[in-house]
Amino acid sequence: MRRRDFITLLGGTAAWPLPARAQERVRRVGVLQGGGDMDDPRLQSFGAAFLQALQQLGWIDDRNVKIDFRWPAGDADKARKYAAELVALAPDVILAVNTTNLSPLLQATRNVPIVFVGIVDPVGAGFVNGLSRPGGNATGFMLFDYDLSAKWLELLKEIAPGVTRAAVLRDATLQSGIGQFAVIQYVAPSVRAEVSPIDVREVSAIEPALATFASSGNSGLIVSGSPLSVVHRERIVALAARHKLPTVYFLRIFVTDGGLISYGPDIVDQYRRAAGYVDRILKGEKPADLPVQAPTKYELVVNLKTAKAIGLDVPATVLARADEVLE
Repeated sequence: MRRRDFITLLGGTAAWPLPARAQERVRRVGVLQGGGDMDDPRLQSFGAAFLQALQQLGWIDDRNVKIDFRWPAGDADKARKYAAELVALAPDVILAVNTTNLSPLLQATRNVPIVFVGIVDPVGAGFVNGLSRPGGNATGFMLFDYDLSAKWLELLKEIAPGVTRAAVLRDATLQSGIGQFAVIQYVAPSVRAEVSPIDVREVSAIEPALATFASSGNSGLIVSGSPLSVVHRERIVALAARHKLPTVYFLRIFVTDGGLISYGPDIVDQYRRAAGYVDRILKGEKPADLPVQAPTKYELVVNLKTAKAIGLDVPATVLARADEVLE
Protein backbone atom coordinates (compact mmCIF):
# COMPACT_ATOMS: atom_id res chain seq x y z
CA MET A 1 0.00 0.00 0.00
CA ARG A 2 1.10 3.57 -0.62
CA ARG A 3 1.59 5.04 2.82
CA ARG A 4 1.08 8.60 1.72
CA ASP A 5 -2.32 7.83 0.19
CA PHE A 6 -3.39 6.09 3.39
CA ILE A 7 -2.21 8.93 5.61
CA THR A 8 -4.00 11.47 3.38
CA LEU A 9 -7.14 9.36 3.56
CA LEU A 10 -7.01 9.45 7.33
CA GLY A 11 -6.88 13.21 7.30
CA GLY A 12 -3.14 13.66 7.57
CA THR A 13 -1.02 13.93 10.68
CA ALA A 14 -0.47 17.64 10.83
CA ALA A 15 -3.36 18.22 13.22
CA TRP A 16 -2.12 15.67 15.76
CA PRO A 17 0.10 16.96 18.56
CA LEU A 18 3.75 16.05 18.30
CA PRO A 19 5.35 15.19 21.64
CA ALA A 20 8.86 16.47 22.02
CA ARG A 21 11.19 13.58 21.30
CA ALA A 22 14.59 13.22 19.72
CA GLN A 23 15.41 10.10 17.71
CA GLU A 24 18.84 9.03 16.54
CA ARG A 25 17.50 7.44 13.36
CA VAL A 26 14.31 6.76 11.46
CA ARG A 27 12.84 3.42 12.49
CA ARG A 28 10.80 1.13 10.25
CA VAL A 29 7.47 -0.54 11.05
CA GLY A 30 5.68 -2.98 8.77
CA VAL A 31 1.93 -3.62 8.95
CA LEU A 32 0.35 -6.72 7.42
CA GLN A 33 -3.29 -5.67 7.66
CA GLY A 34 -6.19 -8.09 7.96
CA GLY A 35 -9.71 -8.38 6.62
CA GLY A 36 -10.60 -6.64 3.36
CA ASP A 37 -8.66 -4.33 1.10
CA MET A 38 -7.31 -0.84 1.64
CA ASP A 39 -10.54 0.79 0.40
CA ASP A 40 -12.61 -0.71 3.22
CA PRO A 41 -13.45 2.30 5.45
CA ARG A 42 -14.19 0.20 8.54
CA LEU A 43 -10.82 -1.52 8.32
CA GLN A 44 -9.14 1.82 7.64
CA SER A 45 -10.40 2.95 11.04
CA PHE A 46 -8.36 0.19 12.67
CA GLY A 47 -5.18 1.33 10.92
CA ALA A 48 -5.98 4.91 11.85
CA ALA A 49 -6.27 3.94 15.53
CA PHE A 50 -2.87 2.26 15.36
CA LEU A 51 -1.24 5.28 13.71
CA GLN A 52 -2.82 7.72 16.12
CA ALA A 53 -1.71 5.70 19.13
CA LEU A 54 1.83 5.55 17.76
CA GLN A 55 1.79 9.28 17.23
CA GLN A 56 0.66 9.90 20.78
CA LEU A 57 3.72 7.88 21.83
CA GLY A 58 5.94 10.12 19.73
CA TRP A 59 6.30 8.06 16.53
CA ILE A 60 5.40 10.14 13.48
CA ASP A 61 5.28 8.58 10.02
CA ASP A 62 7.90 10.05 7.65
CA ARG A 63 9.58 11.86 10.56
CA ASN A 64 11.08 9.40 12.99
CA VAL A 65 9.42 6.24 11.71
CA LYS A 66 8.58 4.86 8.27
CA ILE A 67 5.43 2.74 8.17
CA ASP A 68 4.82 0.25 5.36
CA PHE A 69 1.29 -1.17 4.96
CA ARG A 70 0.32 -4.28 3.02
CA TRP A 71 -3.28 -5.49 2.54
CA PRO A 72 -3.61 -9.17 1.53
CA ALA A 73 -7.45 -8.95 1.80
CA GLY A 74 -7.74 -12.50 3.08
CA ASP A 75 -5.77 -14.00 0.19
CA ALA A 76 -3.26 -16.56 1.52
CA ASP A 77 -0.98 -16.26 -1.51
CA LYS A 78 -0.86 -12.47 -1.16
CA ALA A 79 -0.22 -12.85 2.56
CA ARG A 80 2.88 -14.97 1.84
CA LYS A 81 4.05 -12.53 -0.82
CA TYR A 82 3.57 -9.45 1.34
CA ALA A 83 5.10 -11.12 4.39
CA ALA A 84 8.27 -11.76 2.37
CA GLU A 85 8.21 -8.16 1.09
CA LEU A 86 7.94 -6.68 4.57
CA VAL A 87 10.70 -8.89 5.98
CA ALA A 88 12.95 -7.89 3.06
CA LEU A 89 12.54 -4.24 4.09
CA ALA A 90 14.37 -5.09 7.35
CA PRO A 91 11.81 -3.45 9.66
CA ASP A 92 12.40 -2.96 13.37
CA VAL A 93 8.99 -4.52 14.11
CA ILE A 94 5.95 -5.77 12.18
CA LEU A 95 2.28 -5.58 13.18
CA ALA A 96 0.49 -8.75 12.00
CA VAL A 97 -3.30 -8.88 11.92
CA ASN A 98 -4.95 -12.33 12.18
CA THR A 99 -3.75 -15.89 11.71
CA THR A 100 -3.69 -15.79 7.90
CA ASN A 101 -1.03 -13.08 8.06
CA LEU A 102 0.91 -14.16 11.14
CA SER A 103 1.64 -17.68 9.87
CA PRO A 104 3.59 -16.64 6.74
CA LEU A 105 5.42 -13.94 8.70
CA LEU A 106 6.71 -16.48 11.19
CA GLN A 107 7.71 -18.71 8.29
CA ALA A 108 9.60 -15.81 6.74
CA THR A 109 11.44 -14.69 9.88
CA ARG A 110 12.23 -15.76 13.41
CA ASN A 111 14.32 -12.66 14.00
CA VAL A 112 12.19 -9.61 13.20
CA PRO A 113 9.98 -8.71 16.21
CA ILE A 114 6.26 -9.20 15.52
CA VAL A 115 3.26 -7.81 17.39
CA PHE A 116 -0.01 -9.50 16.53
CA VAL A 117 -3.70 -8.78 16.97
CA GLY A 118 -6.72 -10.89 16.04
CA ILE A 119 -5.31 -14.28 17.09
CA VAL A 120 -7.63 -16.65 18.95
CA ASP A 121 -5.26 -19.36 20.22
CA PRO A 122 -1.60 -18.33 19.77
CA VAL A 123 -0.29 -21.14 21.99
CA GLY A 124 -2.34 -23.89 20.33
CA ALA A 125 -1.35 -22.60 16.91
CA GLY A 126 2.34 -22.71 17.87
CA PHE A 127 2.89 -18.99 17.45
CA VAL A 128 4.17 -18.56 21.01
CA ASN A 129 5.46 -20.90 23.71
CA GLY A 130 3.19 -19.50 26.39
CA LEU A 131 1.03 -16.51 27.18
CA SER A 132 3.11 -15.10 30.03
CA ARG A 133 6.47 -15.80 28.33
CA PRO A 134 6.00 -16.01 24.54
CA GLY A 135 9.64 -17.00 24.12
CA GLY A 136 10.10 -16.21 20.42
CA ASN A 137 9.94 -13.19 18.16
CA ALA A 138 6.15 -12.71 18.40
CA THR A 139 3.74 -11.47 21.03
CA GLY A 140 0.54 -9.50 21.05
CA PHE A 141 -3.16 -9.52 21.75
CA MET A 142 -5.63 -12.38 21.61
CA LEU A 143 -8.91 -11.79 19.80
CA PHE A 144 -10.77 -13.74 22.52
CA ASP A 145 -10.60 -17.08 24.27
CA TYR A 146 -12.70 -20.10 23.32
CA ASP A 147 -15.15 -19.58 26.19
CA LEU A 148 -16.59 -16.61 24.31
CA SER A 149 -17.92 -18.99 21.65
CA ALA A 150 -20.41 -20.45 24.12
CA LYS A 151 -21.82 -16.99 24.79
CA TRP A 152 -22.74 -16.57 21.10
CA LEU A 153 -25.07 -19.57 21.22
CA GLU A 154 -26.52 -18.46 24.56
CA LEU A 155 -27.11 -14.98 23.12
CA LEU A 156 -28.77 -16.44 20.02
CA LYS A 157 -31.20 -18.38 22.22
CA GLU A 158 -31.86 -15.27 24.33
CA ILE A 159 -32.83 -13.08 21.37
CA ALA A 160 -34.66 -15.86 19.52
CA PRO A 161 -35.90 -18.47 22.04
CA GLY A 162 -37.64 -20.44 19.30
CA VAL A 163 -34.36 -21.34 17.61
CA THR A 164 -33.63 -25.05 17.93
CA ARG A 165 -31.05 -25.34 15.16
CA ALA A 166 -28.00 -23.14 14.62
CA ALA A 167 -25.59 -23.09 11.71
CA VAL A 168 -22.04 -22.07 12.64
CA LEU A 169 -20.04 -20.34 9.92
CA ARG A 170 -16.40 -21.23 10.57
CA ASP A 171 -13.04 -21.74 8.86
CA ALA A 172 -12.22 -25.41 9.33
CA THR A 173 -8.66 -24.94 8.06
CA LEU A 174 -7.80 -22.89 11.15
CA GLN A 175 -7.34 -24.52 14.52
CA SER A 176 -9.28 -21.65 16.04
CA GLY A 177 -12.21 -22.39 13.72
CA ILE A 178 -12.27 -25.99 14.90
CA GLY A 179 -11.94 -24.92 18.54
CA GLN A 180 -14.75 -22.37 18.41
CA PHE A 181 -17.14 -24.88 16.87
CA ALA A 182 -16.17 -27.50 19.45
CA VAL A 183 -17.11 -25.17 22.31
CA ILE A 184 -20.42 -24.23 20.68
CA GLN A 185 -21.15 -27.91 20.07
CA TYR A 186 -20.36 -28.71 23.70
CA VAL A 187 -22.84 -26.22 25.15
CA ALA A 188 -25.59 -26.86 22.57
CA PRO A 189 -27.40 -29.59 24.57
CA SER A 190 -27.66 -27.30 27.61
CA VAL A 191 -29.68 -24.77 25.59
CA ARG A 192 -31.58 -27.44 23.64
CA ALA A 193 -30.13 -26.62 20.27
CA GLU A 194 -28.52 -28.59 17.47
CA VAL A 195 -25.54 -27.05 15.70
CA SER A 196 -24.12 -27.67 12.24
CA PRO A 197 -20.93 -26.26 10.68
CA ILE A 198 -20.74 -24.37 7.39
CA ASP A 199 -17.26 -23.76 5.98
CA VAL A 200 -16.61 -20.11 5.19
CA ARG A 201 -13.80 -21.04 2.76
CA GLU A 202 -16.31 -22.55 0.35
CA VAL A 203 -17.77 -19.14 -0.48
CA SER A 204 -19.90 -20.42 -3.35
CA ALA A 205 -21.41 -23.05 -1.05
CA ILE A 206 -22.46 -20.66 1.72
CA GLU A 207 -25.62 -19.41 -0.03
CA PRO A 208 -27.15 -22.82 -0.90
CA ALA A 209 -26.15 -24.20 2.51
CA LEU A 210 -27.88 -21.34 4.34
CA ALA A 211 -30.93 -21.54 2.08
CA THR A 212 -31.36 -25.23 2.82
CA PHE A 213 -30.74 -24.71 6.51
CA ALA A 214 -33.19 -21.81 6.83
CA SER A 215 -35.95 -23.67 4.99
CA SER A 216 -36.35 -26.11 7.88
CA GLY A 217 -37.51 -23.38 10.25
CA ASN A 218 -36.55 -22.58 13.85
CA SER A 219 -33.08 -21.76 12.55
CA GLY A 220 -30.39 -19.29 13.55
CA LEU A 221 -26.81 -18.48 12.58
CA ILE A 222 -23.54 -17.88 14.40
CA VAL A 223 -20.64 -16.30 12.52
CA SER A 224 -17.52 -17.33 14.41
CA GLY A 225 -14.17 -15.57 14.28
CA SER A 226 -12.13 -15.90 11.10
CA PRO A 227 -10.37 -13.55 8.67
CA LEU A 228 -12.48 -14.78 5.75
CA SER A 229 -15.72 -14.00 7.59
CA VAL A 230 -14.57 -10.37 7.71
CA VAL A 231 -13.62 -10.39 4.04
CA HIS A 232 -17.02 -11.79 3.03
CA ARG A 233 -19.07 -10.01 5.69
CA GLU A 234 -21.30 -8.04 3.30
CA ARG A 235 -22.39 -11.22 1.54
CA ILE A 236 -22.91 -13.04 4.84
CA VAL A 237 -25.00 -10.21 6.29
CA ALA A 238 -27.09 -10.04 3.10
CA LEU A 239 -27.75 -13.79 3.14
CA ALA A 240 -28.77 -13.72 6.81
CA ALA A 241 -31.24 -10.92 6.02
CA ARG A 242 -32.60 -12.66 2.92
CA HIS A 243 -33.38 -15.82 4.86
CA LYS A 244 -34.50 -13.91 7.97
CA LEU A 245 -32.02 -15.76 10.13
CA PRO A 246 -31.38 -14.39 13.63
CA THR A 247 -27.59 -14.10 13.57
CA VAL A 248 -24.91 -13.47 16.17
CA TYR A 249 -21.58 -12.12 14.91
CA PHE A 250 -18.20 -11.96 16.60
CA LEU A 251 -17.38 -8.32 15.73
CA ARG A 252 -19.15 -4.98 15.73
CA ILE A 253 -18.35 -4.24 12.06
CA PHE A 254 -20.86 -6.89 10.96
CA VAL A 255 -23.64 -5.07 12.81
CA THR A 256 -22.70 -1.65 11.48
CA ASP A 257 -22.88 -3.25 8.02
CA GLY A 258 -26.44 -4.41 8.70
CA GLY A 259 -26.06 -7.52 10.83
CA LEU A 260 -28.37 -8.18 13.77
CA ILE A 261 -26.21 -8.48 16.89
CA SER A 262 -22.58 -8.95 17.87
CA TYR A 263 -20.66 -9.75 20.98
CA GLY A 264 -16.90 -9.55 20.90
CA PRO A 265 -13.76 -7.56 21.62
CA ASP A 266 -13.24 -3.89 20.89
CA ILE A 267 -10.84 -4.20 17.94
CA VAL A 268 -9.92 -0.51 17.88
CA ASP A 269 -8.75 -0.87 21.47
CA GLN A 270 -6.55 -3.81 20.47
CA TYR A 271 -4.86 -1.80 17.72
CA ARG A 272 -4.17 0.99 20.19
CA ARG A 273 -2.69 -1.45 22.69
CA ALA A 274 -0.61 -3.01 19.92
CA ALA A 275 0.92 0.40 19.28
CA GLY A 276 2.07 0.37 22.90
CA TYR A 277 3.90 -2.91 22.35
CA VAL A 278 5.46 -1.59 19.14
CA ASP A 279 6.67 1.43 21.09
CA ARG A 280 8.22 -0.77 23.78
CA ILE A 281 9.98 -2.92 21.19
CA LEU A 282 11.32 0.15 19.39
CA LYS A 283 12.73 1.24 22.76
CA GLY A 284 14.59 -2.05 23.16
CA GLU A 285 12.26 -4.58 24.80
CA LYS A 286 11.98 -8.11 23.37
CA PRO A 287 8.74 -9.82 22.23
CA ALA A 288 9.80 -12.92 24.15
CA ASP A 289 9.47 -10.94 27.39
CA LEU A 290 6.15 -9.20 26.66
CA PRO A 291 3.15 -11.32 27.71
CA VAL A 292 0.34 -12.11 25.30
CA GLN A 293 -2.70 -10.22 26.54
CA ALA A 294 -6.42 -10.99 26.43
CA PRO A 295 -8.98 -8.33 25.48
CA THR A 296 -9.88 -5.82 28.17
CA LYS A 297 -13.01 -4.53 26.43
CA TYR A 298 -15.94 -6.51 25.05
CA GLU A 299 -18.92 -4.88 23.38
CA LEU A 300 -22.52 -5.94 22.71
CA VAL A 301 -24.00 -4.17 19.68
CA VAL A 302 -27.60 -4.47 18.44
CA ASN A 303 -29.13 -3.30 15.15
CA LEU A 304 -32.84 -2.66 15.79
CA LYS A 305 -33.52 -1.83 12.14
CA THR A 306 -32.34 -5.30 11.17
CA ALA A 307 -34.35 -6.88 13.99
CA LYS A 308 -37.50 -5.20 12.69
CA ALA A 309 -36.77 -6.30 9.12
CA ILE A 310 -36.64 -9.96 10.12
CA GLY A 311 -39.62 -9.65 12.48
CA LEU A 312 -37.67 -10.07 15.71
CA ASP A 313 -38.35 -8.29 19.00
CA VAL A 314 -35.05 -7.94 20.86
CA PRO A 315 -35.63 -8.59 24.58
CA ALA A 316 -35.35 -5.63 26.92
CA THR A 317 -32.78 -7.55 28.94
CA VAL A 318 -30.47 -7.60 25.91
CA LEU A 319 -31.03 -3.94 25.07
CA ALA A 320 -30.27 -2.98 28.67
CA ARG A 321 -26.87 -4.70 28.44
CA ALA A 322 -25.98 -3.36 24.99
CA ASP A 323 -23.03 -1.03 24.64
CA GLU A 324 -24.52 0.36 21.43
CA VAL A 325 -27.95 0.16 19.82
CA LEU A 326 -28.30 1.11 16.15
CA GLU A 327 -31.75 2.31 15.11
